[in-house]
Amino acid sequence: MTDRDRARDSAPERWAAGLAALPRLVGRCAAWLTIVMALLCFGIVALRYGWSLGWVAMQEALVAANAAMFMLALAWVLGEDGHVRVDVFYRDWPPRRQALVNLLGTVLLLWPVCGYLLIESLDYVAAAWRVREGSREPGGLPGVFLIKTLIPVAAVLLSLQGLALGLRSAVRLRGDR
Repeated sequence: MTDRDRARDSAPERWAAGLAALPRLVGRCAAWLTIVMALLCFGIVALRYGWSLGWVAMQEALVAANAAMFMLALAWVLGEDGHVRVDVFYRDWPPRRQALVNLLGTVLLLWPVCGYLLIESLDYVAAAWRVREGSREPGGLPGVFLIKTLIPVAAVLLSLQGLALGLRSAVRLRGDR
């Protein structure tokens, strides 16, 4: 059994994998929204320039799909280490120092931002749900409150992914590979 297999089989690594499972599933599903966005964009352009037609709801659906894709895929991309990182120093550091940076970044930056987003968005989302907020534009989408709901959902998913990242970093700092 290799060091990698042992680390994968450790309890914290199993917990981290379990915590990251929901953000990964949601993110992979959200990624399919890129196809919806491409089709909507094609349809908007074709209708506008081919037949001089346009619908506000179709344009708002494109914006909503874009918002949903980004909000729901945030945590998954973090788990895949796909976020933009200015790693002039980080990439050359040993794995334990990278783990320390990841752990400190999670505890000192990621979780406070997620907590702030969650707390501050709850009243905002609740107000949108109370009135079942829709578009302000005539002919727009009726379910704006559903899109706003993705703000606290994204914060929770990002927090879960941060916990998984923190656990993996702690395992690496402890000396396990």
